[in-house]
Amino acid sequence: MRTSSTIRTGRTVKRTTRAAATLAVAALALSLTACGGDDDNGGGDSGDKGGGTKAPASSVTLPKLDGESLEVAAVWTGTEQKNFKQVLTEFEKRTGAKVTFVPAQDPIINFLGSKIAGGAPPDVAMLPQPGAIKQAVDKGWAKPLGAEATKELGENYSQGWQDIGKVGGKQYGVYYKAANKSLIWYNAQVFENAGAAEPKTWDELLDKAQMVYDSGVAPFSVGGADGWTLTDWFENVYLSQAGPEKYDRLAKHEIKWTDPSVKEALTTLAEIWGKKDFVAGGASGALQTEFPASVTQTFTGGDQPKAGMVYEGDFAQVNIGETKAKIGTDAKVFPFPAVGDTAPVVSGGDAAVILKDSKAAQALATWLASPDAAAIQAKLGGFLSPNKSIDSSVYPNEVQKKIADALIAAGDDFRFDMSDQAPQAFGGTPGKGEWKTLQDFLKNPKDVAGAQAKLEADAAAAYGG
Repeated sequence: MRTSSTIRTGRTVKRTTRAAATLAVAALALSLTACGGDDDNGGGDSGDKGGGTKAPASSVTLPKLDGESLEVAAVWTGTEQKNFKQVLTEFEKRTGAKVTFVPAQDPIINFLGSKIAGGAPPDVAMLPQPGAIKQAVDKGWAKPLGAEATKELGENYSQGWQDIGKVGGKQYGVYYKAANKSLIWYNAQVFENAGAAEPKTWDELLDKAQMVYDSGVAPFSVGGADGWTLTDWFENVYLSQAGPEKYDRLAKHEIKWTDPSVKEALTTLAEIWGKKDFVAGGASGALQTEFPASVTQTFTGGDQPKAGMVYEGDFAQVNIGETKAKIGTDAKVFPFPAVGDTAPVVSGGDAAVILKDSKAAQALATWLASPDAAAIQAKLGGFLSPNKSIDSSVYPNEVQKKIADALIAAGDDFRFDMSDQAPQAFGGTPGKGEWKTLQDFLKNPKDVAGAQAKLEADAAAAYGG
């Protein structure tokens, strides 16, 4: 899971003003602050919580597909995969089609390439990057959405979410799943023991981290074994510090990674990554910690968890749900603090893309663009939908409901994950490109210049100059 309004060549450019970004962050901050302390756990409970109102049972019209079979590929595992399968099961009930989930490996483009070379591509793939959608189109794999899916998308999504699924002006992707990637989750007991309050600025974050450290707990848990978590750290710092215009330019490689703005962001990151004992297990421990463990170790261990805070998106609730911590009571959240003039609003998502065009595949894309489908997984927790027609009361706890409301209220005023906009060789491949260089930087945060040079060399190769 990794889950911008400015996309590379062939995509509509969206500009976000600082004022609009400020309003979006203010709404998110207000929403999260308003969340009470008696919320339910957000992981995997199919019970009807948070008000219980469901989306209309049949707000979307689907064809009868008796005897048809479909394969859907995604990299999702564990609870996320299990919950998505419930959405596919409902599609089967409504249409009579048989849908098989195909577990894919990262990078999914490589996985799909091997399937296509073998003559057995899945009908639909869930692609986690706009860059991957463009690659699939450029390779001739992806098929445009038909009239029904496009209509459903137009009725239920803001223009910004529609545009990031387009290539060359044609609609190829349905962004079924979104992520708010500008959140920091914290262990409420640790903060209480340390006498720390939620920070609003980077300097305040450093101060609270020191208070947590002084109380005997490492301030931050970092899932450095998964390089994408490190790109997310960088993007939030860079967007807030350098501003949306430079973010857009760096995302398209219109400015180089050797730019002074990148140096400033890496230097800022080093204030946490390079601070002795601020990261649980140190750099070596973080580099052996995968994202799920980075979350769970923050909310287990009683008064002595391995860390007091963990940065990542709303989807961390799935992993918190694997602990005994209750979201809103034991596990709380605040927006990523402002490093520069405004706090960042970074989003990510996964889009359904058709690889084998058929009536059944188009129907599935239409289904995934509907509020009916989104409501099923939203109710199960650990999921955020960009579908503006979903009734947010279906979310399983007040924290998640408020995050969802803030995302929809932001409209087009967000920036999409920068690494997800990049060619996959640079921004989405384990052990290569940005993922690997930031892992190396976590290990040696003093080498800012070396990290910049490597990032630029890899970016130049991936972007073609």
